[in-house]
Amino acid sequence: MQIQQITLRRTPEGQPTEADFALGTAELPAAEGGQARVRVIALSLDPYLRSAMAGRHLSAAIHPGDVVRGEGLVEVLESRHPRLQNGTRWVAACGWRSHAVLDAAAIEAARPVVAEVQPATLALGVLGMPGLTAWAGFTQLAHAKAGDTFVVSAASGPVGATVGQLARLAGCRVIGIAGGPEKCAWSTGVAGFDDCIDYQTKDRAEDRAEDLRAALRRHAPGGVDVYFDNVGGDTLLAVCEQLAPGARIVLCGLMAQYNGAAPVPLNPGLIIRARATVRGLVVYDHWAHFDAMVTEIGAHIRAGRLHWREDIAHGLAAAPAAFARLMAGRNQGKALVVL
Repeated sequence: MQIQQITLRRTPEGQPTEADFALGTAELPAAEGGQARVRVIALSLDPYLRSAMAGRHLSAAIHPGDVVRGEGLVEVLESRHPRLQNGTRWVAACGWRSHAVLDAAAIEAARPVVAEVQPATLALGVLGMPGLTAWAGFTQLAHAKAGDTFVVSAASGPVGATVGQLARLAGCRVIGIAGGPEKCAWSTGVAGFDDCIDYQTKDRAEDRAEDLRAALRRHAPGGVDVYFDNVGGDTLLAVCEQLAPGARIVLCGLMAQYNGAAPVPLNPGLIIRARATVRGLVVYDHWAHFDAMVTEIGAHIRAGRLHWREDIAHGLAAAPAAFARLMAGRNQGKALVVL
């Protein structure tokens, strides 16, 4: 069976471009014992892949010539494994391909799609790895309580939007940080955040970005009780300067560094002064809680209490451009490619 696939042509330098990838064809073998052949319905595009392309991620590196890794929503065409039945849909590590053969390890790690919540692509977003990241960070690490001032960066993305809404549902005052008026408007108008700081807002008189520190002082005059960080860099430093006593920081993502920027030094005196607790979040540590996450977030979605959106590109050939848009911060919601 001949299929389409996308390989990494070269390691990106800085922000990735379409030219860093190559669309080609390959022969897909039949499924052998313990394997399954699947059709890819949709691909998940995730920022961590940029770190893998640079060899800096906890997972294995993606080298030039490799098929780009990634999870997808797949339909089983031919199964020789007892866990998968023909015609069923799963989330599995399929890579950027039109079809794939899953080995036994990939099948054991695959997750069934919850039919009660639609569209099925939510299994790649708010009911998938991004949802678990948000849920685990909030329930296991943030220790947020009603009345806390909760700040989240990358606030309109699938992780930031979800964790911010979980905080809102728990009675926190939620302040987002996002890039652009459209993202901020969605965060407050749809996701229900109390405020959202647009770090891209321009001061017409001085032609410079809004001072994030001044905005934080204005929106959180009593200090930040919980900060859920998805970007690192100067944003993390700015929020740490506004921490309330006893603050909790959850370090989740490094969007500011994924494209190769140098880390911004963090003054430990800010942490000491606030008596703050800093926790690193790695989603792989929390897979045991996956079913609990799906149950809780799924109930919120069905009841209309938790909102989401998807940024969809169409066709496998569109994946490189869509990934470049994601890494430039131009996506509006969970980045997906529907095949």
